[in-house]
Parts: sequence; structure tokens; C-alpha cells
Amino acid sequence: MSIDFDLEDGVALVTINRPDRLNAMDAEHYGLLSDAWIRIRDDRAIRAAVITGAGEKSFSVGADLKSFIGQAPDLAEFMLSQKGQLLNRGLEVWKPIIAAVNGYCLGGGMTLLLATDLRFAAPHASFALSEVKRGVFPGNGGTQRILQQLPYPIAMELLLTGDPIDAETAARWGLINRIVPAGELVDTAMAAARRIARNAPLAVQSAKELAIRSRDLGLADGLRMEQAMLRLLQTSEDVQEGTRAFAEKRAPEFKGR
Repeated sequence: MSIDFDLEDGVALVTINRPDRLNAMDAEHYGLLSDAWIRIRDDRAIRAAVITGAGEKSFSVGADLKSFIGQAPDLAEFMLSQKGQLLNRGLEVWKPIIAAVNGYCLGGGMTLLLATDLRFAAPHASFALSEVKRGVFPGNGGTQRILQQLPYPIAMELLLTGDPIDAETAARWGLINRIVPAGELVDTAMAAARRIARNAPLAVQSAKELAIRSRDLGLADGLRMEQAMLRLLQTSEDVQEGTRAFAEKRAPEFKGR
């Protein structure tokens, strides 16, 4: 019972490994997942990451409700807003995150999905913000991101009914990039991550940060922020390497400096 972490060729593979509970997460698993995201954020050897669930049935069904019943934190704990941060709860990770959805993606699994950048799903995957069926609402960004990523009536139907949609519907509305045969799912996600990891890491991370911050900025402020970021990157070793590699007709070797 763990959050598995593997690193190869600059790509981290994070696996929620609790298949007997459909990869539901209790407080311990959420803590381990937080540690994984912080490592991805801080380790310069990591350039991209893939998140998936163990087994063939579930990406994650979110919180293990049985473990949280009657366990509401006291007010002092509530005020620790930066404790145990998660990708979907506001932790800023500018390295690209790719989801490989291998089954149920429900509740907190869905809010986790909404915080990723690229998404591939097996044909049998299903998606739902199901919290309203349990007396709560989708926290950790569920109510905040869904309207940014889907048309208003579609997002509100998911949010207010709690009903699931299948992989074909998710692809049609742009919630996922594409459907992939189950046996090829993780390999497809890892291949995409490796393609990203070959690019200049500072440029990739800057592009992601600028795109995400644009949601909260006016166009003039966003354009000015682009100018500032480009000015910084123009002095980087990676820009010089990219220019030389282009002139020499070879693949660049970026160092993230």
C-alpha cells in the first residue's frame, strides 16, 4: 500500500498503489502523494511526470470516505493552509504532468485529473465529480477548474448531478487528449512525457506557468509577463545550445541552465 515513485530519463512515474480500494486515498496516502509532488517540483533531474493508478480498474476514486468519517480536523489544523499541499490543491508545479487514466476517475481522482496538463485514458475509463451524491462538493479545485476546462452547461451537469461520463464523451468535450488501448496506456503517457523532457526544461516550465497564470491576468499584464520571461531565457545556456544545435543540424542537449 503506497504511492510508488520511479524515475527514468528525466520522467517520474507516480502510481497510486491501492488497487484493493480502487486507489482511494486515506490521510497517509495523501501525505505520500504530497511528498511525490514536492519531489517532482524540486528535483532538477525531473523534467516531466506521469500519474496513474495501480491495477486495471481505477485511476483513483478520490478520498477513502470510510477513513475520514468523524475525522474532521480541528480549527488549528484548518489554518495550516500550506500543509500537505497537493497538485490540485494549489501546489505550484510547473513541470508538465500527464495523467494515464486506467479506469474509474471519480471524486478526488477527477479533481486530480483537472490539475494535470495532458490526459490519456483507457476505453473503459469513466469520469465523475460524484461528491454531491455523498453530501459534500468536490473540493481541492473541483469547483474551481471544471468551468475553466469544459463548456458551462457540461461542467455544471457534472458538478451538480454527480453522474459519470464515459471515455468517448470525455474525449468529445476535450477533457482528455485521446483514448488509448489499455495495454498501451502508460507507455503512451510515458512516451509523451519523454518527448516533453527532451525540450528545453526552463522554456517548457515557463510556457506552462505563463499559460496557467494567464487565467488570472488581463491580456496586457500577461503579455508583459511574457516579455519578462523571454528576456530572462535569452540569457540562458539552453538558448545558446538550442541555437548551436539548429545551426549544426543536431539534437540539442539541454541542461536546464
